[in-house]
Amino acid sequence: MSSKVVTIGLGYIGLPTSALIANNKISVHGVDISQHVVDTINSGKIHIVEPDLDIAVAKAVKEGFLKADIQPIVADTYLIVVPTPFKGNHEPDISYVQAATEAIVPLLKEGDLYIIESTSPVGTTEKMQNFIFSKRPELKGHIFLAYCPERVLPGNVMYELVHNDRVIGGVDEASTAKALAFYGQFVKGELHATNARTAEMCKLTENASRDSQIAFANELSLICDKAGINVWELIQLANKHPRVNILQPGCGVGGHCIAVDPYFLTADFPMESRMIAQARETNNYKSFWCADKIREARKDFKLKNNREPTIALMGLAFKPNIDDLRESPAKYIVQRVLQDANDEEYFIAEPNIKEHNIFKLTDYQEAVEKADIVAFLVAHDEFKCLVINNSKIVLDFCGIKK
Repeated sequence: MSSKVVTIGLGYIGLPTSALIANNKISVHGVDISQHVVDTINSGKIHIVEPDLDIAVAKAVKEGFLKADIQPIVADTYLIVVPTPFKGNHEPDISYVQAATEAIVPLLKEGDLYIIESTSPVGTTEKMQNFIFSKRPELKGHIFLAYCPERVLPGNVMYELVHNDRVIGGVDEASTAKALAFYGQFVKGELHATNARTAEMCKLTENASRDSQIAFANELSLICDKAGINVWELIQLANKHPRVNILQPGCGVGGHCIAVDPYFLTADFPMESRMIAQARETNNYKSFWCADKIREARKDFKLKNNREPTIALMGLAFKPNIDDLRESPAKYIVQRVLQDANDEEYFIAEPNIKEHNIFKLTDYQEAVEKADIVAFLVAHDEFKCLVINNSKIVLDFCGIKK
């Protein structure tokens, strides 16, 4: 049995990508190490929260264009969409990419296209090329290899996979052309041809740039807190300048892109990436600072009222209106606040997930009603509609009440 496309990794990017391709009447065999994920998808359901993804997966499975499994099969195109975590001191770990590549090496044949979408250090595609040819030297000059990073926003993935421009870089011109033709089947955004190293660097550059811009906003929020200035009003006024566009501060930076990708640059180019490293430090510190603010409010309340406060910690996801907790500053803040908890009662609210294996979750409306101190960590839409009694202490770290 063969399939036109094999995708390895059925997570927040791999599954939407697989569903999109399959909805274009292209046979897709999705691979994941989790049997639960495989079974969920094969039943036409999804294991993550993403608007419109459930409809796309159900349709693709029903029509027979999408099937999930724990093993890859022979195909014409192989997409590597697995995580690239850290090892040691924020050093990129490409072992998942290597393992995924190793799994398909025996299946490769002349004319096949191999594409990495996983965020990777510069030179990874060439490393995988060398690895493949070390195992299958007869394929040299007979297969195509490219790198094409995703650049989508969680919560709007299904639209952006189709309409966003893509940067596509092959290890040679023939590989670039082959990859362009592949993505041209289902991407309506413009396809920009380059080489693999530039495409890898482009993904890291985009997210390091965002991280630096957020760090500036977060640094402003620290200054404004000390100066007694409303940072939200300040940024709104400063952005009236025609060439100024300051982002909104938050309680840090999370997710498996902006909070991670800059380290791929600082690890390989430590002397040349000092501003990028400082931005990472600033955004990490903001989470620490927010946790300390909650602890200070807790202490002040006890001194003034001679009792422990009840505290609502609002949000766990790394950004509004999604269920993704990867690298979440909100989750870190909750953990840090609870570390030295005494007899206070805590209500943790995250409307996008039903349960958590560590935290006991409370309905967000109930959490606010019962709390003396309400700390907004994530600007979920549900939180913006809440009516909060003036007697409560509100710590707004994400602009809910700006």
